[in-house]
Amino acid sequence: MLDELRSAARKAGSERSLRGLLIDCKRLLSERGEANSVGIAHDLVARFSALPDEQQGTFFERLSSDFSPDPKAVLKSAQAYADEPNAHNLARLTQTTEPPRQELLRRINRSPGGTSSIVAMRRALLARVAKKPELQAVEADFLHLLSSWFNPGFLQLQRVDWNSPAQLLEQIIRHEAVHQIDGWDDLRRRLQPDRRCFAFFHPQLPHEPLIFVEVALLPEMPGHIAPLIDKASKPLLPNQFKVAAFYSISNCQPGLKGVSLGNFLIKRVAEELKRELPQLKTFCTLSPLPGFARWVRAGSLCEGLPKVRAQALADAHQALLAACGGDFDKVASAAALRTLNADASQALLRLGAFYLACHSPTPGGDPVARFHLDNGARLERMNGLGDLSVKGARQSFGLMVNYLYDLQKIENHHEKFVQGEVAHSRAVSALL
Repeated sequence: MLDELRSAARKAGSERSLRGLLIDCKRLLSERGEANSVGIAHDLVARFSALPDEQQGTFFERLSSDFSPDPKAVLKSAQAYADEPNAHNLARLTQTTEPPRQELLRRINRSPGGTSSIVAMRRALLARVAKKPELQAVEADFLHLLSSWFNPGFLQLQRVDWNSPAQLLEQIIRHEAVHQIDGWDDLRRRLQPDRRCFAFFHPQLPHEPLIFVEVALLPEMPGHIAPLIDKASKPLLPNQFKVAAFYSISNCQPGLKGVSLGNFLIKRVAEELKRELPQLKTFCTLSPLPGFARWVRAGSLCEGLPKVRAQALADAHQALLAACGGDFDKVASAAALRTLNADASQALLRLGAFYLACHSPTPGGDPVARFHLDNGARLERMNGLGDLSVKGARQSFGLMVNYLYDLQKIENHHEKFVQGEVAHSRAVSALL
């Protein structure tokens, strides 16, 4: 009985907090005074943060239902613009169709710490959108505003090195999403003279990296990740730097998902390195294929291939299937991959080439491939046994890929990818 009373009391308290939060939202929208609006925004954020998970979901639902445009007003403004399409009516229509919640978010953003609070709110929202499609309009408003506020023109590029603040170095270790950093010794190696790490920062979040990229300076294009992240390896001398290889890029802010940051980061870093080290001739990546093994297990399907290529893909799939006795899990380990015969190894490379060159332009294409190819990179080379870690063997049967960033051809390659064509090298063509 006592537990039930406590539960009821907590529920009642949460409902009161939600009502207070919604009242604060309406007060903030009606407030004209700058001083009062800052205080209201601060209280609003505090109330939201204190809400239990379920009530936060209800708040987003109320943002959708109570802070959307008035359909009748929109129709009236649209009709006025259709009857007389002048500047005044267009401005009125634009104002009428904008959801009030956008202005609400702008006013929250004006308060101290407001930008960080909105990023945190969107993180909570993203966790719900997949299960509640009615929140998609609210999500679109968050994304629209954050894309403007985090425009690359506002971002600051900083190099991270061993002398950076300990708090920042700890965040690099924590947020590394591609190749886990195994403690301080590992991080120290990744920041030595033949390595670089760059991050984007926003003026409103000066101590919070948004995204960072790790780069290895090498004599030639790499084909295997292990030497690049070997913390016992010895640094190379500057006269050996010919290639800059981007081998890891990690987002630090889940609330900024979908905001274009990584593509601008790579281009800015390439330009920075070119200025610092004019001897660099090649800018490339050593990238994973996180969806490759799943695609192979599902049948290695590519639609719209010419008959000859479709047969080549089918033959490669059957060759690898035969090599593993009909069970692809049997090649999802370093030991098994090392013992593949020449035909099976070639089939694996061919499957990887088809996966990236033909499947990646589709909506279900590999996310890493889509990122780099849409960013203007060229599909350059497939690397067997490139990543023999447990994760690499499981996700991509050990394959890694080099994407080449030719700074003079980025725009041309981007345009091709938008039209469904993947720019690729002769070495990749030979596998198709």
